[in-house]
Amino acid sequence: MSHVFPRHSKSQPPVAVGGEGVWLIDAEGKRYLDGSGGAAVSCLGHGDPEITQAIKDQLDKLAFAHTGFLTSEPAEALADLLIDHAPGDLDRVYFVSGGSEATEAAIKLARQYWVEKGELQRSRLIARKQSYHGNTIGALSAGGNEWRRQQFGPLLLDMSHIAPCYDYRDRAEAESPEEYGLRAANALKDEIERLGPETVMAFMAEPVVGATAGALPPVPGYFRRIREICDEYGILLILDEVMCGMGRTGTLFACEQDGVEPDILCIAKGLGAGYQPIGAMLCTSAIYDTIAKGSGFFQHGHTYIGHPVATAAGLAVVRAILDRGLLPQVRQKGEALQQKLEARFGQHAHVGDIRGRGLFRGIELVQDRATKAPFDPALGIAGKIKKAAFAEGLICYPMSGTIDGRQGDHVLLAPPFIISEAEMDQLVERLGRAIDAVLP
Repeated sequence: MSHVFPRHSKSQPPVAVGGEGVWLIDAEGKRYLDGSGGAAVSCLGHGDPEITQAIKDQLDKLAFAHTGFLTSEPAEALADLLIDHAPGDLDRVYFVSGGSEATEAAIKLARQYWVEKGELQRSRLIARKQSYHGNTIGALSAGGNEWRRQQFGPLLLDMSHIAPCYDYRDRAEAESPEEYGLRAANALKDEIERLGPETVMAFMAEPVVGATAGALPPVPGYFRRIREICDEYGILLILDEVMCGMGRTGTLFACEQDGVEPDILCIAKGLGAGYQPIGAMLCTSAIYDTIAKGSGFFQHGHTYIGHPVATAAGLAVVRAILDRGLLPQVRQKGEALQQKLEARFGQHAHVGDIRGRGLFRGIELVQDRATKAPFDPALGIAGKIKKAAFAEGLICYPMSGTIDGRQGDHVLLAPPFIISEAEMDQLVERLGRAIDAVLP
């Protein structure tokens, strides 16, 4: 009997014992194509000798030093590398151990920034419905997925949520994508005015929405208008790239493709590629300097921030992404994967939309293509597809509640950047068999 507290007590997962490239291997010898990189984590695949060697080398030098006393060489080097490639005025890096810690730190930094400036009335955060920003109380409060929030409602903080930028479902037939983008973005302006501009500290959003909406990208111009509104009212723009960043959409930072520069940016998942747990919050020099010239102390922290082994792994991962020329490969392979998905599912009776950027793709499932009507949530379509795909030797990321936290189903794909053409064919073939088994 296992004493591990599993994610689901009614399901005992196989024991993973090995990994090779895009494949994971269980104790029975069965091989699984990692079509979602776990949860968009394993961007370099499994068993990369260069990354594992960097971790071993760091362990031989130094395993741990608490940042209350010391910094470390890999933390300094990784921060330098990230800032060298970061957009806009991002200038400082605060290392954490994962995505929820990164977004939690961002929310607290936004608040302390305004406190240090003497604007104590600025405490309101605006985010979006159907967003996901993590599972700590602050991050979950910012997230807009009702299924994830529901049972913890009494514990959550009061935060506002505007409609997402959801072209497939929310754009009117007579609207161009650009017109819809302006309308969707202007919902932020309306909410700021409703709350009172002097009370709002920040707006938080995922450039490409991941787990809760299935690789949902914005329409052209949406985030440019969001940036304009933030500037108009003097509020901070926080971009959560925990899932969509670090090359996943084809650029190191996802927001590069929308031509916007955030005040605070969060990364994780692909930063460590699964080799070590690590995340980071990046902020502008203006935010950092406000605190540095004020109290000098960011009132936050965790034991393992800036962990030498984790930052050594992150340094090796980011160098690999850049030095191996993986970013253009992600763009090229992403287009190839999109074409393969469209060829296999484009006319499927229950596939409504195939979307995404780079190697971050989503398939939205519908009961009726013409009306876009979703399946009855009681059918548990996403869970059944996940199980069927796993039986086929494919790990993917199906989720329910795509539309409003209750209705809708999608499948999220985020394979390692090293996936080959033949392996993409296998991914699509196995997913096709799984979907056909559940939705004949």
